[in-house]
Amino acid sequence: MSASREIIRLENLEKTYFKKSLAVPVLKGINLSIYEGEFNGIMGTSGSGKTTMLNILGLLDVPTGGKYYLDGDEVEHFSDDHLAGLRNRKIGYIFQSFNLSPNLTIGQNIEVPMIYGEIPKRDRVKRAKELAESVGLGHRLNHRPTELSGGECQRTAIARALANKPAYLLADEPTGNLDEKTGEEIMRLFHDLHEQQKVTIVMVTHNPELETQFNRVIRLRDGRVVSGND
Repeated sequence: MSASREIIRLENLEKTYFKKSLAVPVLKGINLSIYEGEFNGIMGTSGSGKTTMLNILGLLDVPTGGKYYLDGDEVEHFSDDHLAGLRNRKIGYIFQSFNLSPNLTIGQNIEVPMIYGEIPKRDRVKRAKELAESVGLGHRLNHRPTELSGGECQRTAIARALANKPAYLLADEPTGNLDEKTGEEIMRLFHDLHEQQKVTIVMVTHNPELETQFNRVIRLRDGRVVSGND
């Protein structure tokens, strides 16, 4: 992977949560690089630190120690406004529970990141339609999430994550709430994005059956990377 551009580097990254006088260490010195064009899986048992690490990568949480470099710049030095801008422009985040607004149509849900990115309405509507069609939901633009299946909701969440053409996608257990057949369809969609659109993807999963789907498996155990960090 040394020939590819490094987009993320973690150096001795730590995360500890404090509950009153109790310190709960979750990440215990993570060293890791993510390269452009990879499709990586982060795997490990419950409590190994997978989601915590993904939230830090997505700028949704901050480490308590170590360094996080994004495109060569140390994240710690960024202002809150700059971090918000990076989340909007560079990172597409896909949640297990979809996180769609029930009061918005599918097209409007896809538009949300573009609204924060101050994209003109005409361009937003056009791109939302194109993205909906790319995930097989062009006929559902005016429906609401409550009218969709779980697989369709996840496809909408993926389209929304792609709205601002992010540098990479982060997916937290994206098949966790889906049946086996629908989960397979969603994984095929991720592979299409990776292979055809060259999207860089980092996916958290606890499902060992998905291990063969990734270019590289980053395995966590008790807050440490035990394999896949090179």
